[in-house]
Amino acid sequence: MTSDTNLFRQPKAVFAVAFACVVSFMGIGLVDPILPAISQDLNATPSQVTLLFTSYLVITAIAMLITGWVSSRIGAKKTLITGLAIIVVFSALAGASDSIGGIVGFRAGWGVGNALFIATSLAVIVASATGGFVGAIILYETALGLGIAVGPLVGGLLGEVSWRGPFFGVAVLMAIALLATIVLLDPTPKPKRRTSLVEPLKALRHRGLLILSLTALCYNWAFFTMLGYAPFPMKLGAIQLGFVFFGWGLLVAIFSVFAAPRLQRRFGIARTLSINLALFAVVMLGIAIWTDSTTALVVLVIVAGVFIGINNTVTTQAVMSVSPVERPIASAAYGFVRFIGGGLAPFVAGKLVEATNVHVPFYIGAAVLVLGIGILSLARKELAQAEQVQEAAPAAPVQGNVIVAAINDSPTADAVVDAAVNLAKVHNRTVHVVHVQEQAVTVSEDPHAAEAVVQRQISRVKGVTGEVLHGASRHGDIGRLVAEYADQHGARAIVVGVPTHGGLSALVEASASQELWQHAKAHILIVNPALKQAPQPVGSHA
Repeated sequence: MTSDTNLFRQPKAVFAVAFACVVSFMGIGLVDPILPAISQDLNATPSQVTLLFTSYLVITAIAMLITGWVSSRIGAKKTLITGLAIIVVFSALAGASDSIGGIVGFRAGWGVGNALFIATSLAVIVASATGGFVGAIILYETALGLGIAVGPLVGGLLGEVSWRGPFFGVAVLMAIALLATIVLLDPTPKPKRRTSLVEPLKALRHRGLLILSLTALCYNWAFFTMLGYAPFPMKLGAIQLGFVFFGWGLLVAIFSVFAAPRLQRRFGIARTLSINLALFAVVMLGIAIWTDSTTALVVLVIVAGVFIGINNTVTTQAVMSVSPVERPIASAAYGFVRFIGGGLAPFVAGKLVEATNVHVPFYIGAAVLVLGIGILSLARKELAQAEQVQEAAPAAPVQGNVIVAAINDSPTADAVVDAAVNLAKVHNRTVHVVHVQEQAVTVSEDPHAAEAVVQRQISRVKGVTGEVLHGASRHGDIGRLVAEYADQHGARAIVVGVPTHGGLSALVEASASQELWQHAKAHILIVNPALKQAPQPVGSHA
């Protein structure tokens, strides 16, 4: 697990993206304190005003489907810059609007930029942050928590002057984040494989990703019912609402960073999420019962930050761990489903209040959380695998302290990993198991099968970490991708198997082997299970 020291020792580029994340997530809670003021000044009903959430989040959800398509064509940095620029323009336009319809429309444009930014920013932070995968997720959730906490406070302070102030404030802050990203983030190369528009939807065919996404939809329904409609029955001024939701967001940030990892280590992913959702349902039930009491409503909304913070971190880690596809695609698929729930909930809440009473939306929110617990129970196996992935991942690999075991789906794989582990024990190093998913025209490996190859070794051998490498559009790319991975992680040795009829162990076939020998900077060792001897070095660039 990542230490707090490693967590906050990051490259400047990571902090630039994290700052932009803070400002981006400010946009979620920013409008909370000014909802009643907008309703009054523009003569809009509460359900019309909640469309500021709905247009923003539903368009964010739909736009999530194009984020991978865009970033795979222009690269991660240009995608981030494009998203940030769109947010700057549309947040300023929302502040200048004189009608509720105009603000709703500009919030929708804001949502497009938000989708391009948040889906790509998570992948950039995971790829760039020190402290390992879990540390990167915690850093991302820290930014989310701070943004959610600061957003309502900024909205309340600026909203005391005018409801337009928060929109212009975000435009200015996001412009600063845009400049920081341009200056501090190094240019990112375009991915070698272009992502299609339908890949996020296809990714949802993976059982674990689909179940967690549907659970997140239920959670977000309750979350945004509270966030989008609770300000109305509180009957507080903008600055008072700002402080209420600042307290709520502060708990989100604290429990995201400090409590969630500890709870997950102690109880596991499944139990942590199930208990957390159940407690959140109890809070929502309390809000439904005591909606007419301002004091009770304020206390319960602030307390809800505890469970929202825990849920955000644990669920995000689980989604990134169970998914067999590239992380940007997994992030887009997950974001699409969960933001649909978050976007529709406030508008539905407004309509339910108009048709019934103010208590009903919160009762439904509690019931939907219970439904989410039931859906989550279907993913016990997948969540157990996610825990294994996270436990196996080294918190902060030391350069030069890694041995790469490159495997395929043949029986040789066990011998390759065992040889790498034995070598690692002698030299006090860690083992990274990699498998390249071939996606050539003539040979295309199923992503689930590719993930299973790695997961089998993680389950079989304690202490190893594993990863599926993507981008092999021709057979020769397999050797190059293994060599590049080894170089990026400072590996001193690459262990591979003897020739077979195909797959990754065909590294010694012409094209793949040539690419490996050409690009590898580490020792290359070949394992032959038929021979009772140590792996033999066949090349060295060290």
